[in-house]
Amino acid sequence: MKIIYGDCSLGLRGDNFSYIFNYSVKGLESFVKNGREWMYRGPVPTFWRALTDNDRGNGLHLRSGMWLAADQFIRYRESQVLVDGRDRCQPDPGGNNRYTGEETGSAVEVRYIYETITAPAATVEVSYQVDARGSILVTAHYCGKEGLPELPVFGMRFILPTLAPGFTYEGLSGETYPDRMAGGVPGVYEVEGLPVTPYLVPQDCGVHMESKWVRIRPGAAADNVTKGPLALGARTCSEEEDCLEIRMADAPFAFSCLPYTAQELENATHQEELPGARRTVLCVLGAVRGVGGMDSWGAEPEPAYRIDAAKDIRYSFRIG
Repeated sequence: MKIIYGDCSLGLRGDNFSYIFNYSVKGLESFVKNGREWMYRGPVPTFWRALTDNDRGNGLHLRSGMWLAADQFIRYRESQVLVDGRDRCQPDPGGNNRYTGEETGSAVEVRYIYETITAPAATVEVSYQVDARGSILVTAHYCGKEGLPELPVFGMRFILPTLAPGFTYEGLSGETYPDRMAGGVPGVYEVEGLPVTPYLVPQDCGVHMESKWVRIRPGAAADNVTKGPLALGARTCSEEEDCLEIRMADAPFAFSCLPYTAQELENATHQEELPGARRTVLCVLGAVRGVGGMDSWGAEPEPAYRIDAAKDIRYSFRIG
């Protein structure tokens, strides 16, 4: 693949794909596949899910509220670029003059290190390994830290440019959480639209556990999605290969695919306060807190279904 060394970014281009990694902002900021731009906001670590009625009942927000702030703001520490296993330090603008624009490589890894704004702070490491076919292996590693409250979730959040008409996935049927999987039947399921459960008070919903893959269908394209310098050429995308696919690497993952971020759900006290649905919010999760509520809407999840912030969480998935 062709490698473009920029002053503030790294570009990768190959057959039917074009990616841009930002050195100093948040990571992957452009993902073009078959002429379609899939990133509106690049993937970032996520730590919060919108409170459920049971979370409110047991006071999760009062104990773990700092993770809501960490979900919105994160401190960038450093990045590293490896091309065919060799470290390529980010050059200054003058240093870029040594590149011809014709550099190539068969494998590139871009690593980012972040620090949460919690007290105490925790470290998150995210690695993107890209091969010459354009497949990206993402590894997210939360480094456990003593003294922090339980995590609601840990994963990576993507915001896609358009409202997806639906998605297909292989995993358990229906909505499932770690302590609500017994009724899930393994299989391949197609979901129309991005359904949000119409609770009186909007809250977290739509999580799918033990998933092997999910394919997000493209929404109606705006000009900035299929045209312009980031796209390879406008195209009507309806074939399977034109979907955004997330696939498990070593183990199944959890995900949710909704038209709202956790903060948008959190800010609405009734359904009519939710904003108009315009984007697709895809969260690929390595850890999810259970919902609890065995005997009342206030009972904590069992200890096995809580996320200890003092322990490391590491998981991987592929983007293709």
